[in-house]
Amino acid sequence: MLFIELIAQGLVQGSIYALIALGLTLVYGLLRILHVAHAALFTLGAYVGVLVCNASGSLAVAFVCAAVVAGIAGVLMYRLAYQPLLSQPPFVALIASIGLYIAAEEAFRIVFGAQGLSFTQPSLQGQVTLGGLQFKQAELMVMIGTVAIIAVLAWLQSRTRVGVACQATVSDPQMAESFGISLRQVRDINFFIGSALAGFAGVWVALLNNLVEPTMGSVPSYKALAIIVLGGLGSVPGTLAAALVLGVVEAFGTIYLGQLLDRNAIAFAFLIAVLMVRPQGLFARR
Repeated sequence: MLFIELIAQGLVQGSIYALIALGLTLVYGLLRILHVAHAALFTLGAYVGVLVCNASGSLAVAFVCAAVVAGIAGVLMYRLAYQPLLSQPPFVALIASIGLYIAAEEAFRIVFGAQGLSFTQPSLQGQVTLGGLQFKQAELMVMIGTVAIIAVLAWLQSRTRVGVACQATVSDPQMAESFGISLRQVRDINFFIGSALAGFAGVWVALLNNLVEPTMGSVPSYKALAIIVLGGLGSVPGTLAAALVLGVVEAFGTIYLGQLLDRNAIAFAFLIAVLMVRPQGLFARR
């Protein structure tokens, strides 16, 4: 029973990691930029979600507002910070992204305070029993929501003009543009979707912990970077698989290695061990 419980806990945590890391994967797949400031959008979504839910009493409205605000903020980040640097070496955009995240953390601290915010009446806190396992309603919903989002992304990527345009832009931007595809529009849509996912994930984490604070994006962002490396940079299926694997590894590690390493150290020890054996990641071809 313990084995099954640990797998279930790992899948819950992995689902949250997947929501955060998918946005990073979309951005890297299109522009080859390690978008560290993605963590700021995750935190922004959490703040918006808590404030809107406390004001309106509707969790659904909070999710929509958080996703839209984070999506718009992501597009603004791209246009103001990344677009002027696309002709520069990749490390220039990475440095800019780190600076953006640090600035955003301080902005959150100034605007919302350092103590953090909580839901006045947190939703989905009831317990559900499935096969002898106990889950919070919020934990089940995050897993269901992640599956639904992955399905929608897969459909968008393979069955719509926007998805085909994104793939063409990744393969050969100049050729895609010569066929009438607007690179700016494709990149805006890509950043909006990836950033909206970060905002959506921020609300889920805020709901599970009932706390939002300025630095809440730090550790998830590092783990999301680890996940996209494990999954093979730019691979959406690989990112999903790596997120779930990391969640399960953490769950087992906290039981069997908890006296030696904390949860975050276990995650990065696993990353280092994998990269020593497979530098290209778990789910990428050489």
